[in-house]
Amino acid sequence: MKNIKYLIAISAIFTATSCSDVLDTENLRDKSLETFYKSPTDIDEAIAGVYNAIYTVNVHSEEQIAANLMDNMMLGGGGADDKSAKWVDNFEDPAEDTYYDLWGQSYKGIARANAIIEKTAAADFSKYFNTPAEALEFKNQAIGEALFMRAFFYFRLAKFFGGVPLITTIDGVKNGPRNTYTETFAQIAADLKLAIETMPAKPFPSIPTSRYGHANKWVAEAYMGRVFLFYTGYMTNIEKQATTDLPVAGGGSISATQAAQYLDDCIANSGHQLVPDFRNLWPYSYVNKASGKNVLPWATTENLSWVGQDGISPTFGTGNFETMFVQRFSFGDWGWSNGNIYTNRLCLFNALRDNSLVPFGAGWGWCPVNPAIFGGWSDLDPRKRGSVLEVGKADQGTDAYSGDKGDHETGLFNKKYTSLQYPNTAGTTVGMFVQLYNWANTDMQLMHAQDFIFMRYADVLLMHSEITKTPGGLNAVRNRAKLLPVGYSLEAIKDERLHEFAFEGLHWFDLVRWGDVDNAYNGTVPVRNSGVPANYSVKYRPETKGLVPIPETEMRLSNGVYVQNPGW
Repeated sequence: MKNIKYLIAISAIFTATSCSDVLDTENLRDKSLETFYKSPTDIDEAIAGVYNAIYTVNVHSEEQIAANLMDNMMLGGGGADDKSAKWVDNFEDPAEDTYYDLWGQSYKGIARANAIIEKTAAADFSKYFNTPAEALEFKNQAIGEALFMRAFFYFRLAKFFGGVPLITTIDGVKNGPRNTYTETFAQIAADLKLAIETMPAKPFPSIPTSRYGHANKWVAEAYMGRVFLFYTGYMTNIEKQATTDLPVAGGGSISATQAAQYLDDCIANSGHQLVPDFRNLWPYSYVNKASGKNVLPWATTENLSWVGQDGISPTFGTGNFETMFVQRFSFGDWGWSNGNIYTNRLCLFNALRDNSLVPFGAGWGWCPVNPAIFGGWSDLDPRKRGSVLEVGKADQGTDAYSGDKGDHETGLFNKKYTSLQYPNTAGTTVGMFVQLYNWANTDMQLMHAQDFIFMRYADVLLMHSEITKTPGGLNAVRNRAKLLPVGYSLEAIKDERLHEFAFEGLHWFDLVRWGDVDNAYNGTVPVRNSGVPANYSVKYRPETKGLVPIPETEMRLSNGVYVQNPGW
């Protein structure tokens, strides 16, 4: 893993641009816009800074945590003191800067990407490569990668906040007015289109492992499909403006046919493919092999074997051809002040509250699973037990689970992203990734180095079916789950996406774009709140249109220029 160590270390000392409100430019350690971006090393460091902006200090600014809390298939959870989790879960915002880092870090990433896009275009890298073609390929990849990441950050902002100020140059205007929803998505589409046209078309198996974790042409094509579906769905079902195309800044648009063509290219030429067993995507499938003990009897019975998360890796056999784009995490003796940022807090916060078992370790008990999804999920679908961790089950190692430690307890947890641990050779129970990467710090809060997957190939297939209204991709995903084929329908797509991507931070956005969010929170769920039987319910407010509030700090800095989102 661990290219991300390099990315984090470099970006900690290099920042091409920084944002106190929207955009400031400053020099750090003699690296400046005038003297930098001259060599491949400069570019690698600059790209590292762009990726570093994905990480946030505030846990609610991690989009996967916020999206899971807001999703109707997961509850708030946590303990009595975890009020912020319950606020997000219940669509409240009494703390005025709940999503501040989501806004600020995204603009830092955008500013750094702007610098790469502008400065790399004029740079000459020929002396660093054997041929002009190699130098050009490096330049095109760098520019395309920066374009993609600018689109990625604007898409992250737009999904949560709606239309936002667009800054696409180094000297862009600070604190300008918010662009419209359509203008924001048009810029995202333009950046993705140019990124696709610019980056080399290297099949995934030929991309060096050292570049794993970087965006490429295929990732950009996949995101074009996701952006197309989100924009057209949101405009049609939330704004009630029937929309069939995704506009492109500068003119033109992306039609459904064109969006499908991008996905066709990805399917035909990327080299990505589905992992044969869905359950082998998740590291719980590795704990028996790693520990040499049958600590998860179910994984032995099902003959599971993790494909790993480092691309084509001999450690895990043929490698992981399904994962396309991830947030990488790393070990290092960070200490709590910054270590919590660079370890996967989704695993920590979703893990069993105050229950340190083997192989499932302790965490904060956020986002317990709604029994509705479990009860309505066919037992014939291996993804059911592959996604949901049940307590009190010997074959899961949870028979010693002690309940009533937290709120909104349902006895069901996120199995894809959770704490994993087992006894080391000395018999001491230690985190899986601590042992896998031979790390000295065994702090249970800092031991999670599981990639968070933003995009995997299964999504490409399901998006292709949804856009083309054909069942091919849908049934390829169902076939992997050993389920019978079905004809195409939007309801079939909704059902398949729910079960394929459960608890991966996607379902909330699906609810919004399909217009299902208004009616997704009816009824109550029986839970236990620290041992007391209770009924759980949330109060989603349709007037918010699926958006969260712009942080009040940013509202004040804009001096009246920004208008707060509806309902907040």
